Amino acid sequence: MDCIFCDIVNREEQAEILFENELVMAFLDIRPVNYGHTLVIPKKHFDNFLDVPRDYLDELISVTQLISSAIKTGLKSDGFNVIINNGAAAGQTVDHFHFHIIPRFRNDFNYRPGFKVYTDGSIKEFADQIRNAVIK
Repeated sequence: MDCIFCDIVNREEQAEILFENELVMAFLDIRPVNYGHTLVIPKKHFDNFLDVPRDYLDELISVTQLISSAIKTGLKSDGFNVIINNGAAAGQTVDHFHFHIIPRFRNDFNYRPGFKVYTDGSIKEFADQIRNAVIK
């Protein structure tokens, strides 16, 4: 398997590593939306969010919170986005699960989707479809 993130974990590719422990690594994105844009990954390869075991998710969330705080403090950002892209349709370009932490500054760029409005009764239909798919 050819995975740039696995290559970074194995020190076969260069990266500006910000944090690392036995399960998780955080490093700067080489194509940042804003300077300081950081990726937090499991060191073991999992394709996407749905594949990541709970123990890794717990550690990924803890490290994402730690690094988000460091970004906000260190870069004096006004806020930050934490984003997960799952699948090509959602913008995932590397098939190795990762969180994006993007520092945000007032008036840096517009990152707001065009919101939709449910038609009469459709909100319940969508809710029913999701509820019926929940594993109980």
